[in-house]
Amino acid sequence: MYDVIVIGAGPAGCTAAKILAERGYSVLIVEKCVLPRYKSCSGMLIKKTIDLVGKYFGENIPVSVTCAPAENKGMIFTNDAGQEYRFEQRGLNVWRSAFDYWLAGLAERSGAVLIDRTAAVSCDMQEAFIEVKLHCKKKGNYTEKAKYVIDCEGVVGSVKRKLLQSAGEYITTYQTFNKGTIALDFHYFYAYLQPELSEYDAWFNVKDNMLVLGVSGKDASKISRYYDRFISYMEANHGLQVYECLKSEKWLMPHVSTGCPIEYGKERVLFAGEAAGFLNPMGEGISAGMESGYCAACAIAEHFDDVQNVYAQYQEKTQFLRNYMMRQWSFVGNLSGTFQHMKML
Repeated sequence: MYDVIVIGAGPAGCTAAKILAERGYSVLIVEKCVLPRYKSCSGMLIKKTIDLVGKYFGENIPVSVTCAPAENKGMIFTNDAGQEYRFEQRGLNVWRSAFDYWLAGLAERSGAVLIDRTAAVSCDMQEAFIEVKLHCKKKGNYTEKAKYVIDCEGVVGSVKRKLLQSAGEYITTYQTFNKGTIALDFHYFYAYLQPELSEYDAWFNVKDNMLVLGVSGKDASKISRYYDRFISYMEANHGLQVYECLKSEKWLMPHVSTGCPIEYGKERVLFAGEAAGFLNPMGEGISAGMESGYCAACAIAEHFDDVQNVYAQYQEKTQFLRNYMMRQWSFVGNLSGTFQHMKML
């Protein structure tokens, strides 16, 4: 029996596993994808995330996980009235597949056991432990036991859905990678909040000289229409010329609603990262994932023999994170009418 099974080898799961393993707990990380896993993401690490990596992992982010341009200088928002706001901040541009795999290696080096191509199907609560049903592409179906589970599988996993008997609300994201030209500085991440361009936000950034253009919305059937409008907008306002679309992808992220509600878990299962609902504006979930994964690990390590206290301490330890998240969303609500419902009273 493991002390803790961590579901998902993203930033939240790797942080939780690394902290617990280095404190002497037996930890299993299960990842449904083949590692290095791919995740649709801007891959922009803000300064806060860079600092958290140093704090939790004691390492500098290697050049090998970055893409060109490696240096990110900040974000430029365009609100629903067409006004531009610049936020200068040092950051890094990474490929999530390489970044997450590097974090997983550090967690493994600390003593965690890591297996990929293995999906968590469900968690069955027993009196003193959890039985986790797994499906491995090589081994088929089997089970593992643990005292606790930290679910970091994002919004698309089955464990949370089955435990809470709820699918939740999602935002669909769609982005393309293109060869082309545009009259914008490649060192910034650009977000566009005009309601005619998306139901949520639209964005532009560059990865290894590929122009990344994306839109998101609540209604997946409208994505194509909004994407076409966004391309026309970028052509008219920033001289966009697309020579070739190299690939396109869709993803899901949590729909953060008024008050930023969080699902902390159930009994011996704690949710962290996007699975819990921790997500900052413009889809910045890496720092929130790492912080919530750290808090979950600390709550378990400090109160291992007291299940009720673990759950309560996890809520208490993440209160600062939820407050930060609410302030960030409120700021965007004051910036744009699209998100005015997120403004704090």
